[in-house]
Amino acid sequence: MTEGWRDDQLSRDEFLGGRLRIHQPKQGYRAGIDPVLLAASVPARAGDTVLELGCGVGTALFCLGWRVNGLALTGVEVQANYAGLARRNATENALPAEIVTADLARMPDSLTRRQFTHVLANPPYFDRNASTPARDGGRELALGESLPLSDWVRVAAKRTAPKGTVTFIHRVEKLPELLAAAWQQIGSLEVLPLIPRPGRAARLVLMRGRKGGRAEFKLHPGWVLHEGKAHLSDGENYTNATACVLRDGAQLPFSAAVNTT
Repeated sequence: MTEGWRDDQLSRDEFLGGRLRIHQPKQGYRAGIDPVLLAASVPARAGDTVLELGCGVGTALFCLGWRVNGLALTGVEVQANYAGLARRNATENALPAEIVTADLARMPDSLTRRQFTHVLANPPYFDRNASTPARDGGRELALGESLPLSDWVRVAAKRTAPKGTVTFIHRVEKLPELLAAAWQQIGSLEVLPLIPRPGRAARLVLMRGRKGGRAEFKLHPGWVLHEGKAHLSDGENYTNATACVLRDGAQLPFSAAVNTT
């Protein structure tokens, strides 16, 4: 039993080829590949400190913790039941982590007094002034934007140590808003489009910046997720490089060229 859910209301899903097993609700917000890609793009090293804003059940945070040994992991999550699952997932995957139940707009002193080497976030994707709310309350809080994206960027920038990184994953149509919010607060901004298939337009982007960085803006060629121009058979058809990220916990480098193998 986890706060808010019975065990029969939960699934335990495999990530990174079964190396990581994550409890999440059968009904509600469920993590897909987005948090795995986010975690794979963070340039963390042993000894670094990491904060995930809106960590949910901890999928991105723990994928990063599995890939890089020796990180100090912290997550903040507004929904107490999801935060409880994150604590359970940390324990069962032997990944020590501090999970704080708090609203990003009113974080406790235990967080506001600290800065981190890396801050990452997968904010809600949808503006509810132009979309339909989800029926499940937990899913709605995860997907429906209640806090402006500019506030997510502001909080991330404040919690990042000098020369540390901030990494976001978001829908491509939100990129102008994301860049506008980050421009005055985070330097050395770079964007990696995530392309579903060769010849298709990107649907998601990864944006990364460095606190105090002075490098010019970079728009990278992009990362292709699937092979071929169409899905012609049953089963997955990720590119080899994407499969290594999703199944083996490989790093996703921003500087990679478009990958179709």
